[in-house]
Amino acid sequence: MTTTTTSATRTGPNPWWVGIVSGMASYIDACTIVSAGIAFAIYQMALGLSDQQVGVLSGTLTFSIALGALSGGWLGDRFGRKHVFSVTMVMIVVGAVLLVVAPGFSLLLVGTVLAGLGTGADLPVSLATIAESATDDNRGKIILLSNILWTVGIIGAITTSSVVGNWGRTGAQVMFAHVGVVAAVTLLGRLSLPESTTWLEARAERRAGQATVRAQRSSLTSLLTGPYAKPFYALIIFYSLINIPANTGGQFTTWIAVNLADVDVALNSRIALLTMPAIILLAIWSMRVIDTPRRMPFFYAGAALFLTSLLIYPVFGFSLATLVAYQLVNMAGSAFAFEGIMKVWANERFPTLLRTTAQGTVIAVARVVAALAASVTPVLLRSEPRLFYLGLLGIAATGYAVAVWAFHGPQRNEFAVEAHAEADVAAGEEAGLDFTVPAEPRR
Repeated sequence: MTTTTTSATRTGPNPWWVGIVSGMASYIDACTIVSAGIAFAIYQMALGLSDQQVGVLSGTLTFSIALGALSGGWLGDRFGRKHVFSVTMVMIVVGAVLLVVAPGFSLLLVGTVLAGLGTGADLPVSLATIAESATDDNRGKIILLSNILWTVGIIGAITTSSVVGNWGRTGAQVMFAHVGVVAAVTLLGRLSLPESTTWLEARAERRAGQATVRAQRSSLTSLLTGPYAKPFYALIIFYSLINIPANTGGQFTTWIAVNLADVDVALNSRIALLTMPAIILLAIWSMRVIDTPRRMPFFYAGAALFLTSLLIYPVFGFSLATLVAYQLVNMAGSAFAFEGIMKVWANERFPTLLRTTAQGTVIAVARVVAALAASVTPVLLRSEPRLFYLGLLGIAATGYAVAVWAFHGPQRNEFAVEAHAEADVAAGEEAGLDFTVPAEPRR
């Protein structure tokens, strides 16, 4: 049996507008993480925080985002996309206010928890909102818009810190105020969005007892078994493993530049800023191919580039030249074979009432794994840096092998399957019939 997707026109707000106001979750995610890393260091001097307290704040932010993604995903499937992504913005605003006015560690900790939980919970719900407002012609493109907004969030945080970084406590307050203001504006923009029609239809069918796939497949058992188990576990493994070297590059590039490549912080920061336009251009290129038959060829090319970047340091050592080469090759690979395609797969491969649960779990596990890996990274880099990167190469190769195993060839797109009768689909699955559709059906 072969099912084909449709691109019926959806009623409601312009999907690109939905993509912007929902995709701002990625801006806030990046901006919060980068701002916190700088502002906590400023607060340490201004408020007399200990090294241990700064470490607790940083770790709390990471794990709060992970917990938020896990819980927000579950809540988004149970209570709707709009309810959750409205509450999350309020949490971020309140958390940012506390981080601005906090006189000491205790209130900073509360603000960090709120901002982290809100940021994490928003990610899977906002991405599902984008996917469900789009059609097969533009779903991948609009989802990948969030990657551009993520990069802009980094630029926003770095630009703000470059202006206010020497202002002491006031500078840190401005950085967190920036996050709060953006969250408040995003909340206002989201007030214009209705609840996801796709989610409302799935909920109505479930309440009415209709025997469609999207009405009947809403339990964790459905997610963990049957046709959803393979993409679910594969996405967890793929994203978690690739996120280890990606997070190492993002979190420890300055450390590597200063301690291994003999490049000062100022020069490294300028290099990072100069690469930002290239990241955006690559993201735009990725948007152009994600909804076409070229998706997987570009994924394979991106994976090869990502793996090649991890060989640069072991083969050529650490220097200014290799630092720049690593960043350029790695960002090219990441554009086509990392987080963007994970987001698209995570929205295409699961039914509506499991979509944010699955996506939130994938994000949560990957964030925790990256945090655990980061806790030992400086020690490993200090002792055997070249061997460390060979280890990262092995980890990334494993992640890509799992992705190829799970997602090569025609893929089942749940947007095309879930409206069918559960009994028909289950019988077809049992008989081994083909429910796959081209993951990228149009040029």
